[in-house]
Amino acid sequence: MGKKGAETRSKLIRATRSLIESQGYFGAGLNQIVQDSGAPRGSLYFHFPGGKDELVSAALTESGADIAQIIRTIEASDAPDFARKMLTLLGDQLEASDWTIGCPVAAVALDTASTNTAVRQSCSATYQLWEEAIRERLIGFGHPEPERVTTVALALIEGGLILARTHRDRRPLRQLADTIDMLI
Repeated sequence: MGKKGAETRSKLIRATRSLIESQGYFGAGLNQIVQDSGAPRGSLYFHFPGGKDELVSAALTESGADIAQIIRTIEASDAPDFARKMLTLLGDQLEASDWTIGCPVAAVALDTASTNTAVRQSCSATYQLWEEAIRERLIGFGHPEPERVTTVALALIEGGLILARTHRDRRPLRQLADTIDMLI
């Protein structure tokens, strides 16, 4: 694929990422994706012959990798400090988006978990990637039970984001950050 093709593919993925984060799977229509990306309509099926499911999966893979990288690189002194900094960063992003951009996976997972195997598997793979990154960090901090705490930490973060977005208020994230040392 040439430079122009790679740029077009990237534009389609970026537009999809933005739309699924703010509107979920069903809110990210192909017409809106093409319009927001500025890509020619014909390029959509050229780059993503599997259609919307393939495009959403690519967007989930890319955003998942970005967040995993953030998890792996947040500078922290211990597990509670890591969790507080992660919650602060995610809260900053949520508030900066005027409460429209939360987790790139949650909305899609809720929309598709029982009806779309391919996209559900992409959501699952992304969550597993994040769990792996969190587990690695907990091991690095010498946490005594990283296996048991990893899923709990991810569930708390996801729940905190959903509550903050719903309330349009960082209070749930602040409360979680204030009590995280008791939980992890």
